Amino acid sequence: MSLLIKGITIADASSEFNGKTCDLRVENESIVEIGSGLSAKKSETVFEANGAVLSPGFFDLNCFFGEPGLETKEDIKTGTAAAAAGGFTGVAIMPNTKPVIQSKSEVEYVINKTKGNLVDVHPIGAISQGLEGKELAEMFDMKQAGAVAFAEAGKAIADDGFMSRALQYALGFDGLLFSHPENKSLAGKAHVNESATTILLGMKGIPALAEEIQISRDIFLAQYHNAPIHISNISTSGAVAIIKKAKKDGIKVTCDVAAHQLVFTEDLLNDFDSNYKVKPPLRSKADNKALIAGLKDGTIDAISSQHRPHEIEFKNVEFEIASYGIITLQTVLPLLLQAGLEASLIVDKLAISPRKLLKLQVPEIKVGAKANFTVFNPNKTWEFNSETNQSKSANSPLFNTTLKGKVELVYNNGQYNIY
Repeated sequence: MSLLIKGITIADASSEFNGKTCDLRVENESIVEIGSGLSAKKSETVFEANGAVLSPGFFDLNCFFGEPGLETKEDIKTGTAAAAAGGFTGVAIMPNTKPVIQSKSEVEYVINKTKGNLVDVHPIGAISQGLEGKELAEMFDMKQAGAVAFAEAGKAIADDGFMSRALQYALGFDGLLFSHPENKSLAGKAHVNESATTILLGMKGIPALAEEIQISRDIFLAQYHNAPIHISNISTSGAVAIIKKAKKDGIKVTCDVAAHQLVFTEDLLNDFDSNYKVKPPLRSKADNKALIAGLKDGTIDAISSQHRPHEIEFKNVEFEIASYGIITLQTVLPLLLQAGLEASLIVDKLAISPRKLLKLQVPEIKVGAKANFTVFNPNKTWEFNSETNQSKSANSPLFNTTLKGKVELVYNNGQYNIY
């Protein structure tokens, strides 16, 4: 399968062609030529870039596919289709399926089910059995079977001693724990950010303190055990400051932020649209700015989608009883461009750093390398609607809107899609 991409701008800091506009040819899953004025071969597919950018394939650290057991929300086929349309050639999926991904057999199921897909799917195993925070799951066996990390899938581990033991255990086999930043006793049953805005709306709020205390606890535990810890989906300016100091002190902490936390704010809750109900909750404009600054100065290592599909009956209800989460895989790029991020930073936080964090091979844009890349046009607009949506679910506040920044082609594992 031969593909020639004409006039593409390369965005890959490790490539000798970074920032240059070139032609690129792929044959038999490998990049075989990069240069100028390459002529098309007989029966070769030609893609004209027209201002598009080519980068290593995007990778998502935090998304949810319902399979096994919750296929009415999303299955592997639709989840990977949505991922590819969003530019992702690799994803790490959360373990809150039915059954929970908590042993070797569930990990192997996901790996075998997704083998050979255009999108590489990497299971994240549970830290505790049943995601209940009481007994350790079979993390070592899952790691041996191919789990790339361990998480409680949007739930915080409340028991300090249990989290300490989990970190100590994972350290023995180079396992990485993902921590959800929310102190349950402080968050209570609130659904939104605690601020003057949400008080006026009559809704109980989750204080920034609930996130920052949980992060501080996990950083102290990681420091005590000299173990790595990854904080998922941070959302406050205080969280950025805490992690920045911890990194300066040499603690092995990394973190990511969901794309929507860089753009959406609590001000969007005035109409009580449940499609803006996420966890952590939408915060303030000041938090947005702090998170963007954290990406630029290296405090925040990666950007994630936090893709959470739901059936209509879980979202088209009163705000307080609606489920948390939105579908995001196809809207990450437009949101990052709306946040004002440059292509080089997007590529680093969405393609390079997530793989480094999980110790996965990073795709390279060079002759002889396996072809694994994303082509996107930052200036092209498109409609996100029932025709373009690849997910089974439609719980997005961006549904039926025009977005700027379009993924036009993805290539991986000898397969490609043109959009």
